[in-house]
Amino acid sequence: MEHEFTKIIKTILEDKFGDVGYQILRESQLILYLNIKTKSSNKGSKSRGSFANLYAIYVLVEDYLMKNFDRTGMYSDYEGAVYTNLFKRQRELPFGQKLQNHGLNHRMNEEFKKYFPTCEFIPILRNQKNNRYWFNENLLKVKINENEHNIAETVIHIIDAYVEAKRDSFEKFIQICKDAQRLTEVQIREFIKQMVAPNVDARIFEIVSYSILKYYYNDRVIYWGYALDRLQQENLKLFKTGRTNANDGGIDFVMKPLGRFFQVTETVDVNKYFLDIDKIERYPITFVVKSLDSDSEIKSKIEAQARKLYSINAIVSQYMECIEEIINVPILIERFEQAVAKGYLSTILSEIIKQSRLEFNYEDEEESLEVELLDLSLEDE
Repeated sequence: MEHEFTKIIKTILEDKFGDVGYQILRESQLILYLNIKTKSSNKGSKSRGSFANLYAIYVLVEDYLMKNFDRTGMYSDYEGAVYTNLFKRQRELPFGQKLQNHGLNHRMNEEFKKYFPTCEFIPILRNQKNNRYWFNENLLKVKINENEHNIAETVIHIIDAYVEAKRDSFEKFIQICKDAQRLTEVQIREFIKQMVAPNVDARIFEIVSYSILKYYYNDRVIYWGYALDRLQQENLKLFKTGRTNANDGGIDFVMKPLGRFFQVTETVDVNKYFLDIDKIERYPITFVVKSLDSDSEIKSKIEAQARKLYSINAIVSQYMECIEEIINVPILIERFEQAVAKGYLSTILSEIIKQSRLEFNYEDEEESLEVELLDLSLEDE
């Protein structure tokens, strides 16, 4: 697979290993896996950041290097890295503050096996009795022309470069959003519409779609209560239930007081839809799909795949009934225009900036900075 970040991987390998760098790229299944996982460094990619699995590799290889096992050759006698230390370190890394433990425990291994089914090595090794972890050293050693090369440092450099590329991409995005506040109303409208195009970064699409839908529903009112003579009026409120980096399998948005669930996706793979339905016990769910296909076309594609997969009408019908609504890109733009007509244009842009900052934990950094400045001022007193 060749993509934008592949050039950077090649450069890192060439700087470290010279002429055999390209051979290492071809021969190392771990480097090839990193190449697959770093596809989304290009902001036009449909892939997410993939930090959970990358950081599972990172913290273990970092532990390997910090203890000099790349030089001593004594890794086979190592008692293993402590899980709590690995998990803490993972959350200290950029974009890692909300990551769960799935990458360390099984998800990275399962995905690696999916891409390299004939590989005899399991990347992450674990002793469940004492919760100690190792990275399979066989994947850190690549033999080229009878010479063995340890790629541990290179793995760290590749992931660091990828993180920096993602950080740079989103910092530029946030700055562009801030600059957009000085544009005309027509220009801001076109700018936001471009951010829900099918080729935008998946996380940007999720942030912008949430910001649009939040204010589309904001003025809609329902009346509810436990008795007909004591009904209360309440506006619909949409809440973002997690960060796009978390990779925790959760539902993306939830609406109060109706209890509607929303999941953002960029695929029309029936397995993805039915997995989302299963994980909330087949509760009705609305899918926000990064696609220009009509909602009926998307639903038809899902149903056709489902009938091929299950063949039993009762099972297919049960799943399809759980799809409460499909919101595609044209419907999203239509709802954006309706929200703009109600005067929410600048509010939507501000929400996009706010949610983008949260992705980078800028709010946390600003709070820490404020505390430090306050401490300094107290010391001066």
